[in-house]
Amino acid sequence: MSHYPEADEAQHRHYNDGYLPHTSGTPSPYEHYDQPLTQASQFDPYGVSTAGPYAQQPAASNYYGGPVDAYGAPIHSPPPGGYHPTSPPPPNVLPPFGAPIHSPPVHDYLSSPPPQNAYPTSYGLRDEGFTPRPNYGDVDERQSLGDEDGDIPLLRRDSRGSGMGIRIPDHNPTGGEFAGGLGGEFINVDAPIPGAYNGDWNDGEGGDGNNIRYGRIPQRVPRRYKTIKKVELFHGNFVIDSPVPSKLLSLSGLPTDTTNLDREFTHMRYSAATCDPNDFKDSGFTLRQVHYDPPRRTELFIVLTMYNEDEVLFTRSMQGVFKNIAHLCKRDRSKTWGKDGWKKVVVCVVSDGRGKINSRTLSVLAGMGCYQDGVAKNVVNRIPVQAHVYEYTTHISISPSLKIEGAEKNHVPVQVIFCLKEKNQKKINSHRWFFNAFGSVLNPNVCVLIDVGTMPGPTSIYHLWKAFDINSNVGGACGEIVALKGKLGVNLLNPLVAAQNFEYKMSNILDKPLESVFGYITVLPGAFSAYRYIALQNDAKGEGPLAKYFLGEKMHGANADIFTANMYLAEDRILCWELVSKRGGSWILHYVKSAYGVTDVPDQVPELISQRRRWLNGSFFAGVHSTLHFYYIYRSAHSFMRKFWIHVEMVYQTFNLIFSWFALANYYIAFTVLSDSLEDPDFGLKGINIVNIILNYFYLGLLVMCFLLSLGNRPQGSKWAFTIALIGFGIITIYMTASAILLVYKGIENIISTDGPITLNSLFTDAIFRDIVISLAATYGLYLFASILFFEPWHMITSFIQYLLMAPSYIAVLNVYAFANVHDISWGTKGDNKVSTDLGVVEVKKDGKDGKTMVEVNVPTEEKDINAAYEDALHVLRTKAPKAEEKVDEATKQEDYYRTFRTNVLLAWTLSNGLLAAIIVEANAKASDSGANNSVKGYLTFLLFSVAGLAFVRFVGSTTYMVVRLFAGE
Repeated sequence: MSHYPEADEAQHRHYNDGYLPHTSGTPSPYEHYDQPLTQASQFDPYGVSTAGPYAQQPAASNYYGGPVDAYGAPIHSPPPGGYHPTSPPPPNVLPPFGAPIHSPPVHDYLSSPPPQNAYPTSYGLRDEGFTPRPNYGDVDERQSLGDEDGDIPLLRRDSRGSGMGIRIPDHNPTGGEFAGGLGGEFINVDAPIPGAYNGDWNDGEGGDGNNIRYGRIPQRVPRRYKTIKKVELFHGNFVIDSPVPSKLLSLSGLPTDTTNLDREFTHMRYSAATCDPNDFKDSGFTLRQVHYDPPRRTELFIVLTMYNEDEVLFTRSMQGVFKNIAHLCKRDRSKTWGKDGWKKVVVCVVSDGRGKINSRTLSVLAGMGCYQDGVAKNVVNRIPVQAHVYEYTTHISISPSLKIEGAEKNHVPVQVIFCLKEKNQKKINSHRWFFNAFGSVLNPNVCVLIDVGTMPGPTSIYHLWKAFDINSNVGGACGEIVALKGKLGVNLLNPLVAAQNFEYKMSNILDKPLESVFGYITVLPGAFSAYRYIALQNDAKGEGPLAKYFLGEKMHGANADIFTANMYLAEDRILCWELVSKRGGSWILHYVKSAYGVTDVPDQVPELISQRRRWLNGSFFAGVHSTLHFYYIYRSAHSFMRKFWIHVEMVYQTFNLIFSWFALANYYIAFTVLSDSLEDPDFGLKGINIVNIILNYFYLGLLVMCFLLSLGNRPQGSKWAFTIALIGFGIITIYMTASAILLVYKGIENIISTDGPITLNSLFTDAIFRDIVISLAATYGLYLFASILFFEPWHMITSFIQYLLMAPSYIAVLNVYAFANVHDISWGTKGDNKVSTDLGVVEVKKDGKDGKTMVEVNVPTEEKDINAAYEDALHVLRTKAPKAEEKVDEATKQEDYYRTFRTNVLLAWTLSNGLLAAIIVEANAKASDSGANNSVKGYLTFLLFSVAGLAFVRFVGSTTYMVVRLFAGE
């Protein structure tokens, strides 16, 4: 039996009437609901409350110090005898027809004769059937009971179209004001009913609103059982335990009688984190794993970071994680894993911004039991809440098709921490909550980083963990990132997806194994990677990998160093370099071929360009940083040979960096040399010079168009223009390929006519054959041979041609856009400083009896309402999601300093490439004067053989990796 500090034994939640089971910033079909009318028009003979279930505002104080409860049980008949309202307060304090006071303090009830009027209209009435209950310990419980049958009239709404509202007084029970001026705000309460027709309502865009309703028709208002509780703070923090719905237990295959069940299955814990992530542990916050008996040791700590991803992407990632945990529990022969292996794994979901999370994704979390609406609060003791932390051990998995998989699938329990950040503060801040807040409490061995949308293979997480278990020097590891191909590879019909598939495959076959052999992988992809927690920790002076990594969170604003800010666009590269070069450490990075994660890649031109802008700028500036700071490796404790091989890798990376800088000029040089070679009189191609002139201007025109588009247009706003550029460069590639083939054919034909039969010596003495055929054959031949060596040759068949056609666009479109927007380092979080109060405010006060610090919270108590709210969450998942319409945000104005830096970098890049192209083209002999052999000599020979040489180095590293892996036992 587990045990941990019980913040509260009977904390419940609001019932939500079947509308939106939770609040979020994404469009939801349940978004609109009835709100309370004004005080002047709220009276109803039957006392039907028209309050919406989510009007969670700070409670107003009545004359007697008790809160005005807008959600009390409706009044259907006169109150019974024996209870009478107290004497009315002065009219200027609480005017007639005010909101009924449903839950005043118990001591306010006085015995007096029953009222004469069967349907009283005065203020201060108590709810029907109110029964005071005795106090037990430190919990003051006051419950309002509703009608017996629950059948009450339909929701009533004011037919007036004018805006109405209520004024929340500045007064609060403690006599002060809430932090940040929360008191005294005016709340608009005029809102439409979901699914109802209202001709006066519009969507805010000047058009008619959407009258489609995606929820159940509210035939009646369910009973609401609300209890005001005084709860003692847990280590000075607002922490409550809320029972999970009985239907969730039933779906999990657990008995609904929770007497003999551990509380980790029967209750969800909520903590209102009011501190910075770095101060989470020191502020008295904790997690359930360390309070079990005995405390659980966390071997694997898995984080899924998300922003506004939909429910399909989220469930895809979660299901992949669940399958991996099930695999760990099946490894009975393992000393670490086995039947109870799930107790050593904690899954943490961090969502970046409560207003940004997808509402249907929140329904998935509610369906798993990891989220309940109505529990969270905005402010605790005048301190704004930074993050809402939910903890639950779930048996429920929801598939990407939104089917609930419970007991029938025999899922193992999974310990889940759901951290819903109050504000959008970037992914790197989400990682700070993961590492510095939760990691400091759990002290895990291995941390696995996954982006929502990436689905790890069913055994991939085990293989990642095994790399750390085999080699104690491994500080970080990554698996293969696989492009999502769809059913039967249908996604490969899109040339963008096919080109990226080829790119990913060759990177995982040639680049990652080579770098793994050296011991330094330039980037462990944030979408699927793992780190040893102890390797990331800072030293006593606060310096270390995590300290450098989290500097990127502050790299924005007018005073930021823009070079460093661009470098931190690829913050995972910074983390890798800081980990390998850690002072006094000898950590290495390792590539695990057996582990893989499937992710969807951009299938539209604007999305691809926007993604690669951040990747290219971040990788370039991070590469410059690691090259200029290569001496950091001397502060580490690596062996002499390891330092030597890392130096060799740095030379290789530097050459690659220079090569990529001049890629724009190199490709144009190759185009001009190949096209000019066709003008050799021996080839007899009449009019080829005219074709070359046309294509040369076409090439330059496309390049100028890319520069103009990149400087002044967003990819989303110029989709077709960028698409035309990609197609145009594809045509250039076809012409260059045809030119190379024709040159080789003509060269062989000339050899036969001059020297007779072809010999090996004659082929290698011919400049055209030697410089073009051998270099290209060596490059692509090594690609094919390495793919066969890794038993993965299929991308050479399905994706090679698409990649070949896309290759110049990677240089002339993606690189141009990246450098033209090097000044843009914004993350879209500017101005998010407002303190919200929609979830409610918790005010702390001292208990008069023993001086304990208490909070007073308003929560439901009936299991019926908890189950109904759970049904609403499941109903959202069973309903087809409405089609979301993208809204274009207005572009923000950039700082002049950033624009100047952008201009300088762009000028340096274009002028240096233009100078190189001009020198080579002018110095190169014209084929019409000296023949094609002399034309292809010189720089083109160097260029082609450099490509072949780089491919050979990568091939050697890849082969070495396979040999090492064979004996390493992976």
